[in-house]
Amino acid sequence: MATVQPGSFLTLHYRLAGPAGDIINTFADKPATLTLGSGELSPAVEERLLGLEEGQRATFELAAGEAFGQHNPDMQQWVARKLLNDLGDPDERYAVGEVVEFATPDGMATYAGVVVQVGNADSPDAILVDFNHPLAGQPVTFEAYVIGAL
Repeated sequence: MATVQPGSFLTLHYRLAGPAGDIINTFADKPATLTLGSGELSPAVEERLLGLEEGQRATFELAAGEAFGQHNPDMQQWVARKLLNDLGDPDERYAVGEVVEFATPDGMATYAGVVVQVGNADSPDAILVDFNHPLAGQPVTFEAYVIGAL
């Protein structure tokens, strides 16, 4: 049977959950396909997969901050309404808890953040966006079922 190694190409079901519940869960849908080391999973999560065999299921508990680092307050940024208008729909209204996607400067990818505040005294139309991973600074439960490994 194949064993998960660094650089393995994997097909698996997995679940990442924090104290508030699931963030990602592929068990009810089609499995994920990824390559270890490509950055699709955090290094701490990938490390837990090493040595698992095809057909094996495992659950791991990761300490607060181990999976996605500590919550970094510098990753919260105010985004001006002008930039939001330039990047999207000028009529869009934003709400706390909403996920907002932004294009990278080269336009080749996107990144996302969560709206934590709408408006402030200086700029009532700006939004405060938290670009930390939703599980940063939290304990994480990682469950995996390895379907195939190459």
